[in-house]
Amino acid sequence: MSMLETLIFISGILHLGTLIGSAQVPKELKFKEELPKVAPLMRHWILVAGAYVVLNLIAFGVISLTLSRELASGSPLARAFCGYVAIFWGCRLIVQFFVFDAKPYLRNWFLTLGYHGLTLVFTWHTLVYGYAALS
Repeated sequence: MSMLETLIFISGILHLGTLIGSAQVPKELKFKEELPKVAPLMRHWILVAGAYVVLNLIAFGVISLTLSRELASGSPLARAFCGYVAIFWGCRLIVQFFVFDAKPYLRNWFLTLGYHGLTLVFTWHTLVYGYAALS
C-alpha cells in the first residue's frame, strides 16, 4: 500500500468517525425546540441539507476505505473525486472560520475538544484529497 493509499484509507476511517460528531448536532443545536419555530420550507431544507451531508460522509468514507488504491492511482476519475472531496472540506473550513460562531455551543471541555478535533480532521481531508487530486 502506497503512502497516499494509506492516507486516503485513514481519511475513510475519519469520515465515518465524523458521523459520531454529526449525530450530536441535533441535540446540541436543540433541533426539537428550534426547528418548529422556523417556516416549514426552511425546516425541510435544513433537514434535507443535513441528510445530504450525512450521505456524503458515508459515501466519502466507504469509497475511501474500499477504493483507496484506485483513488491514489491518479486516474482522471480518481483526481476528480478527490478534487470534489477536497473542495467540499475546504469550503467547510472556510465556513467554519468565517461564518459559524460556535463559541456559544462549546459549553464544556468535551464539546470544545470535539470542535477543535473536527477542525483538524477537516484540514486533514482538505490536504490529503487536495494532494491526491493534484498528483
